[in-house]
Amino acid sequence: MGAANLWRRAIRVLLGSLVLLVAAPLAWLLAALFLGAIPANVAWTEPERGVTIFVRTNGVHTWLVMPKVNAIMDWRPYVPGQHLRDPRYGRSDHIAVGYGNREFYLNTPTWADLTPGNAFHAAFGNGSTLLHVEHDHQPRPDDWQRPITVTEDQYRRLAAYVRARFRLDAYGRTIPLRGRGYSAWDMFYEAKGGYSFVLTCNEWTGRALRAAGVRTGLWTPLSQSIMWRLD
Repeated sequence: MGAANLWRRAIRVLLGSLVLLVAAPLAWLLAALFLGAIPANVAWTEPERGVTIFVRTNGVHTWLVMPKVNAIMDWRPYVPGQHLRDPRYGRSDHIAVGYGNREFYLNTPTWADLTPGNAFHAAFGNGSTLLHVEHDHQPRPDDWQRPITVTEDQYRRLAAYVRARFRLDAYGRTIPLRGRGYSAWDMFYEAKGGYSFVLTCNEWTGRALRAAGVRTGLWTPLSQSIMWRLD
């Protein structure tokens, strides 16, 4: 094979690789928009009375905000105030739970710490995961936080989904990463499950809502996939 043919072959391989690099993220985005627009639990309607939860976003990531204690679920044994840098925040009446890639969570405490590497982990990473739990008091609706009322049975299913994602030690206790929270009122916990471009932090939120029977998209890898239904 002559040098000219080798160069032509190399150029074809390079162009093919570039097309794939562009086409794969574009296909992912189109699938996210399409499947996020198709509702699961289409017959669901918000009840007049029940348990009020919130879905919180920072524009990229979502959390589920739930009462710390009610007749259905007591989260205190799972996320006790003693795990916090300042245990006084354990007196708050709600918790916000999010799911994410371990590397991204631990290496990106602020947006200023965002790098191409951990951004890749956030979107397409894999490996172990963590649950991020914030202790919050008297949450209110705002531009970044939307309330949802669910029935007691729906909340029971939602709580069961979230509870099952905590990894437990040999004594049945959650496993905190002491000293690795972003602030005095939050903590990371070892989680069950993987992370990928299919199961993102927002898709985890979507799966929890779908498990509860709440209407949301069939696949929700973007925060917008979830939040636009709550506006």
